[in-house]
Amino acid sequence: MYLLLYMTVLATCYTVLAIAQSTNEAPIGLSAYTVRAGFPTSVFSSYYIPPTATKEPQPALYDPVLNITYPLNLTNPDTIPSTDDDPIFFPQPAVNVSNATAASIVQAAIANITAIIQSPASSNCTKCQNALSVAKIVAQTTPQSVPAMLVSLCQAFKFKSKATCVENYAATNFGAIWTQVLAFAAVEGLDGRYICNQLSSTFCSQPTTSPLNATGLFPKSKPQNATAPKASGKRVKVLHLSDFHLDPRYVVGSEANCSSGLCCRPNVQAAGLNLPQVQVPATLYGAFRCDTPYYLGLAALQSIGPLTGTSAEDPFAWSIYTGDLVSHDRQNQLSRAYVEYTEYSVYDMFRSYIGSPVFAVLGNHDSNPEAIDAPRSEPDGLGQQFSWNYDHVAGLWQNNGWLNSSDAAEARLHYGAYSVKNQYGLRIITLNTDFWYKSNFLNYYNMTDPDVSGMQAFLIQELQGAEDAGERVWILGHVLTGWDGTNPLPNPTDLFYQIVDRYSPHVIANVFFGHTHEDEFMIYYSNNGSDLSSATALTTGWIGPSVTPLNNLNSGFRVYEVDTGSFDVYDAYTWYANVSEFQTLDPTTTGPTYRFEYSTRETYPANWPAEAPLNATYWHVVTEAMEADRSLVSTFNSFQGKTSVKSPNCTSAACAQAKVCYMRSGSVALAQRCPKG
Repeated sequence: MYLLLYMTVLATCYTVLAIAQSTNEAPIGLSAYTVRAGFPTSVFSSYYIPPTATKEPQPALYDPVLNITYPLNLTNPDTIPSTDDDPIFFPQPAVNVSNATAASIVQAAIANITAIIQSPASSNCTKCQNALSVAKIVAQTTPQSVPAMLVSLCQAFKFKSKATCVENYAATNFGAIWTQVLAFAAVEGLDGRYICNQLSSTFCSQPTTSPLNATGLFPKSKPQNATAPKASGKRVKVLHLSDFHLDPRYVVGSEANCSSGLCCRPNVQAAGLNLPQVQVPATLYGAFRCDTPYYLGLAALQSIGPLTGTSAEDPFAWSIYTGDLVSHDRQNQLSRAYVEYTEYSVYDMFRSYIGSPVFAVLGNHDSNPEAIDAPRSEPDGLGQQFSWNYDHVAGLWQNNGWLNSSDAAEARLHYGAYSVKNQYGLRIITLNTDFWYKSNFLNYYNMTDPDVSGMQAFLIQELQGAEDAGERVWILGHVLTGWDGTNPLPNPTDLFYQIVDRYSPHVIANVFFGHTHEDEFMIYYSNNGSDLSSATALTTGWIGPSVTPLNNLNSGFRVYEVDTGSFDVYDAYTWYANVSEFQTLDPTTTGPTYRFEYSTRETYPANWPAEAPLNATYWHVVTEAMEADRSLVSTFNSFQGKTSVKSPNCTSAACAQAKVCYMRSGSVALAQRCPKG
C-alpha cells in the first residue's frame, strides 16, 4: 500500500514537472483530473429539487443584493415562459393622438410601405430607407403602435417565419427597442444604411469604416520612444474563464440534437420527430448543442484547483471573466429575473471555488432584452432603462469582495464597467462591449459618432491616468473588436484600435475578450494596422475559450503565467473536457475528465527566447511560421475548438490564409480585407 502511494505521488510530481516551465514560481498541476461522481451539494445551502444521477438540481437561491429568494418557476424546465413580462419603454410621442387617429396613421403607413416595397423603380437599399422614413413617423407619433406594425409587415412580406417575426418585433421582445431606434435615428443617412444592413444584408451592404477625426481625442501626445517596462522575474498564475452560459432549465434525457432553439430542453425536438420522442438524449454533464448544466459547470470549477496547482492556501493571483453568464434562450423565454438569477448563481459558484478576486465583465447575453444596452444620452430618460442590471452586478461584485464600494459605484455609472488597481499594481479596465456589438440595436442611431455611450472616452481617461502614473493596464471586454469582423461595428472598433495604438506598448500590456466560445487571438499594430509586421506589432488580444460546449465545442478554461513587473504573459495553458465522452460516461461511478490541452510556448516555439514574453511581436512571428508551415494552422484550428471532434478541418491553403489574416485583424476594417477561407 505504501509502495502504491509512493508511486502515485511520484507519478503526480512527474506530471507536474513535465508541464511546468523553466521558472519554478508558477508550476502547473495535474495533466488530467476526473471529477468524482455526484453533485457537490454544499455549494448551495438549500434546494427546491435536489440533484440526482438523472436530474439537474434546482437550488433555492437567496440574492443578498436584491433581498429575494428566486422562485422555482423561474428556472423550472416545466414552466418555461413564452412571454417576457418585464417593463417595456417607448419614446415620448411628439404629439398626442386619439386611438382612432393612431389606427389611421398605422394603416396609412402600412399602405405606403407596401407601395415602396412593391415598387420596381428603386434599389433594395433605397426602398428600405424610404420604408424606414415612413416607419419613423409612426414611431414619433404613436410609438406603441410600431411593434404590431413591424410584425404585420414582416409576416405579410415573409421576411421571416411568422414565429420569428413575432420573436423579433413583438413589443415584449425587441419591438419596443426598434421603436426607440426608429424614433431617434437619421434613417435617410448612415443610420438608415446600417439599420437596413442589420435587417438583411440583401437590403443594404454594410457601410465601410468612416474616417475618424482624432483631433483632440487624446489629452496628451504619445511619449517619444515609449517602451514596455522590464520584467521583474516573479511569475504568478491568472485564471481566465469565459462564456459560462449556465442553463438551469437543462433536462437530462431531453433532445440534445434539436432542430431549432436551445437543445437539452423539454420543449424542443429533433428534425422529423414529435415530442416526446428523443433522438439523442441529453446526458447529465452536457452536450455539443446545449449550454452548461449545473453538473458540468461545477465539474469545471472543481477541476481548476488540481489542474492548475492552486488551492485556498495558494490561490490565483487574480482571475478574469470575459462575460456571458446567461443561457441562449429565445427572447420570449428571458426576463430580468432570469438574468439576475444567473448572475447571482454563477458569481456565487466562482466565489466558492476561486480564491482570488474575479474581475468580470458583462457579455451580450447578460442583459434583457439580450444584447441591448442604452447610452446614457438616449432621449426621454431612456438612458436609464438598464440601470437595474448595472446596479445588480455591481452589488454582487462588491458583496463577493471583488470590488470596493467606490469601484462598485463606478461600475453602476459606466454600464457595468470599471477601472481598478489590483494588489500587484496592475490596472484592470473593463468595458461594456455591447456598445460596439452589432446586435445591440440601440447602437443604430447617431452612427457618425463612434462613442455615443462615452464608454471609450472613459477608457481614454483611465489610460491617460495610468500613463501619467506609470501603470500597466489589462483591458477586459466580451465582444472582440476584430478577428473575422462579423460581430462588432466598424466605427467603434476603429476608435478602439487607435486607442490601443496610442497607449501601447508602454501602458497596455494585454487585451482579453470572450464571445466566440473559441480559443483565438488577435494582434494590434501601430499606425492603425497600415503595416502588419513584427516591428509594428503592439498588443495582443487574447480570446478565451468557453466553459459552455455550445456550439459543437469542448468545455475549457485557461491559465496565464504572468510577470508581476511587466504584466506580460509568459505562457498560457489550456484545459478541456471531451464532450464526446459524456454519452458513454456512467454518472453513478464517475464525473467527466478535464485534461491538459497545450502550452502556448511549447506548441508555437517560433525560435522565441525563453526569457521573452508572449507579446504581440511573438504572435506575429507565430503567424509568419504558420504562413511557412500550414500544419501549424491545423494545430491552431484544433485548439480553436478545444480539440472537439466536431471542429471542421482547416487544411486548405485558402482556410490557412484566411485564419492568419484574422489573427492580424484587430478591427472590422482590417477583417474586411481578409480572404474568405
